[in-house]
Amino acid sequence: MKIWSTEHIFSYPWETVIKAAMRKYPNPMNPSVVGVDVLDRNLDKHGRLHSHRLLSTEWGLPSVVRTILGTSRTTTYIKEHSVVDPEEKKMELCSTNITLTNLVSVDERLVYRPHPENPDITVLTQEAIITVKGVSLSSYLEGLMALSMTANARKGWDAIDNSTGQTVKCVRWTARAQESQATRPTLHLSVCCTVPMQGLSQLFKLKGLS
Repeated sequence: MKIWSTEHIFSYPWETVIKAAMRKYPNPMNPSVVGVDVLDRNLDKHGRLHSHRLLSTEWGLPSVVRTILGTSRTTTYIKEHSVVDPEEKKMELCSTNITLTNLVSVDERLVYRPHPENPDITVLTQEAIITVKGVSLSSYLEGLMALSMTANARKGWDAIDNSTGQTVKCVRWTARAQESQATRPTLHLSVCCTVPMQGLSQLFKLKGLS
């Protein structure tokens, strides 16, 4: 078993980063995620948004890992559960693979919070437990997978930065439209970005965060 962790800072407010994180796939910055299906999305009694998703990924196991494990399979399915708490300004996401589980398991946890000293930027902490099963070189293989996760984490950050840039452009475009065409209906962010984010946008509106 190997424990992997990292941290990244986004130069955007928490609300902007969360909206981008929820819509970052598919994304050319991280093409390994080839499909995303929302299985369930609901609000609990505390006003937190729960989302359950199934991700189809090209996991990108290093070739030496695939050789030693004796598998040529690259497509992997991952189940993901996220909780967005607008009151605490916290998003927590937990994921685990549901294929190749007889060979390897990766349990990952991500937490997005505003920076404690600067609320205009967002801190992402990531940690994972990597376990390779049934081979004598498990520690070596887990180390290789940790290196691969570091590279993939950077791609994930780039994907969010890319989506965040689109979200910010969308917000600015909407603001200009409101100034120049005050008589026309407001174009909401969820519509402008052509992504089914109504639940998250409405949640932020209810909490006075958007």
